[in-house]
Amino acid sequence: MHILAQITVDEILTLLDEHHLLIRSQFDNSQQRFQSIAYNSKVVSKGCLFFCKGNFRAEYLADAQKRGATGYVSEQEYGHVTIPGIIVSNIQKAMSLLSAAFFGFPQNNLPTIAYTGTKGKTTSAYFTKSILDRMYDKKVGLFSTINTVVGDRPEDVTKSSLTTPESLDLFTNMNRVVQNGMTHLVMEVSSQAYKKNRVYNLHYDIGVFLNISPDHIGRNEHPTFADYLHCKEQLLVNSRTCVINADSDHMVDVYYAAKATSQPEDIFVYHRKGSTKNPELPEDFMYESLADSLTENIIEISAVSPKAHRLGIDGTYHISIPGDYNEGNAVAAAITSGLMKADKKAIAYGLSHTVVPGRMEIYPTHEHGTVYVDYAHNYGSLHAVLDFLKQQSPAGKVIVITGSTGDKGIDRREGLGKAINESANVAYLTTDDPATEDPKVIADEIAAHIDQKRIAVQYIADRKTAISRAIEASHPGDVVVVAGKGHDAFQKINGQNVPYQGDAPIVSKLVKGL
Repeated sequence: MHILAQITVDEILTLLDEHHLLIRSQFDNSQQRFQSIAYNSKVVSKGCLFFCKGNFRAEYLADAQKRGATGYVSEQEYGHVTIPGIIVSNIQKAMSLLSAAFFGFPQNNLPTIAYTGTKGKTTSAYFTKSILDRMYDKKVGLFSTINTVVGDRPEDVTKSSLTTPESLDLFTNMNRVVQNGMTHLVMEVSSQAYKKNRVYNLHYDIGVFLNISPDHIGRNEHPTFADYLHCKEQLLVNSRTCVINADSDHMVDVYYAAKATSQPEDIFVYHRKGSTKNPELPEDFMYESLADSLTENIIEISAVSPKAHRLGIDGTYHISIPGDYNEGNAVAAAITSGLMKADKKAIAYGLSHTVVPGRMEIYPTHEHGTVYVDYAHNYGSLHAVLDFLKQQSPAGKVIVITGSTGDKGIDRREGLGKAINESANVAYLTTDDPATEDPKVIADEIAAHIDQKRIAVQYIADRKTAISRAIEASHPGDVVVVAGKGHDAFQKINGQNVPYQGDAPIVSKLVKGL
């Protein structure tokens, strides 16, 4: 399907008026047509509609006009340019709405599964893509924290910079997925995507709420947990069918948020066998762990309600990624894939063949500990990884290398310290995207929540050095967890993306040397 991307002034004004975003227009010709859209003046071309958003400066608009922009959308008028403007009450909402319209609303041609949760979004998304790729001949797009996949060629896979990108970039990629003949889309949706209106007016076929715990609360992010929860819940409000994990806090609130816009018949709730959390919620699927080790992870999924039985996905499944905390993610993927008409064979193949870059990658050594690289970067995810590995290797030490991001996720520092305090023996604190902050200050804030009488804590600023020291200091039977960056090839320092080898490549090379 090929759609000529363009939009007229008349179409713009109609849409903005329908959504109560239009304040006024300076255009005389309602039939003027725009051939491109942009919010970065450096990529503007002739006949472009330019969005004045974010940390905007007037010279950006002047540069856009110079490069060929023939109109702009903004929350205020600018008199230093001669091109007309459209003034709106909310530029982020306007950009999302008009970006979708510019590309002919690609979401209408793309069945979409969307995941949200404090942890597990990426793993669940990869499980789901693996299943649907098997069912639909590798024609499934993916928008994840790690990679963006818009087609089935190697050049169609790029590294993601945000879990959920700016709306214009999101709909550009969604259009590419449609143009490349992909049949489905799996995407992660962050709370910030709703906080910043990046997905305004976007609706999903299936929305999944995995879990929630305090995260992303602090300056530049969510002011309170209530705000964080509210933003997360908007995914279900904007989904036709909802899937909810009952084994997490606040899920009664989440369930009623889903009921506000979806019929009970279109809400599927799953829980672990024996769970006593949220007993007042309905039961649609139950799952049980049959094997849970580093070498074998097997679950059994059982339908409970009549609507669950109709999906026909009951059965025993092998999961390729270790960790009991990944079992619920696999169940979510099985349910959503079943709703997308995947059969049990495709589900079984997908769950047993999923590979997630930077998720529980295992690197054995002969004379030192076993090294695990995982993207865990908050309390929930790091606690789950450390607790599981401690159970698997009770005789050895648990050694952690981690840091935390600067200028965002301030509350994560306490959480990382608590997770280390609960399950580790040694901690190497280091640099992890410090932005404008001093990584030593960040490390000190993590260390403040670690009992250093029980746990040995060191600070080594250079991340590669910290990883090397930790591995070399380990002994057979020990577990070494390199947490936070996975395959990320950059460190964000003072507004710059500074090249970084990546945790996994560093570990792989070190282990070969050992």
